[in-house]
Amino acid sequence: MRYIQTALMLATGLMAVQVFAHTPLCSCYDNGDGTVFCEGGFSDGSSASGVKISVMDGSGNAVVEGVMSENSEFEFDKPDGDYKVVFDAGPGHEITIDGEDIVE
Repeated sequence: MRYIQTALMLATGLMAVQVFAHTPLCSCYDNGDGTVFCEGGFSDGSSASGVKISVMDGSGNAVVEGVMSENSEFEFDKPDGDYKVVFDAGPGHEITIDGEDIVE
């Protein structure tokens, strides 16, 4: 009986580790031609396909909205002025990238 309890506790502990090992990842690059390319995913290797992505102007207004492609990519025309990119995979899985940090 103790072996079964120990096995169940180990299995439960391993499942908890897997739940927390799903960190969002997103990087964006200035293509140098007036466009920006972003790619995303998760630390466990999961695809970011369908994840919402928004480009916000300096006032916080959405100027571009869409979702990551089936290849976990998103490309958009670089807005004039200040902007930021928001990768939103749900509560606790959001990344914001300031436009000043997006370079060639």
